[in-house]
Amino acid sequence: MSSFMAKAETVERNWYVIDAAGKPLGRTAVKAATILRGKHRPEFTPHVDCGEFVIIINADKAILTGRKLEQKYYCRHSGYIGGLKKIQYKEMMEERPEMAMELAVKRMLPDNTIGRKSMTRLHVYSGAEHGHEAQKPVVID
Repeated sequence: MSSFMAKAETVERNWYVIDAAGKPLGRTAVKAATILRGKHRPEFTPHVDCGEFVIIINADKAILTGRKLEQKYYCRHSGYIGGLKKIQYKEMMEERPEMAMELAVKRMLPDNTIGRKSMTRLHVYSGAEHGHEAQKPVVID
């Protein structure tokens, strides 16, 4: 008996909607990363991009548990001396909640070509409206 190996040409991709309102940011990101990678499918193959499309709505209403709003920072570095930039998550959730959700999902995906391709299938919106009704997305709880 041989093992089944998925092929990139035969993968059918569905659309899913995840509502982040009132749910922890990390829990929502885990669901999205799992679907983007394709690990929820029985025909998952690690070296093939089996993932599907994900729409996250109400990213501005996602919550951070504990004191993460005050204590957690997003850091990046320009590469120059003294080039460290820190943004507090309280500030990020007020100004750009989509960025906070995208960063959480991106860091849960592998750092290779499959992970980068998977990120192109993620759509994050701060409000409840999205422009993907024509794709007939399935709502996930």
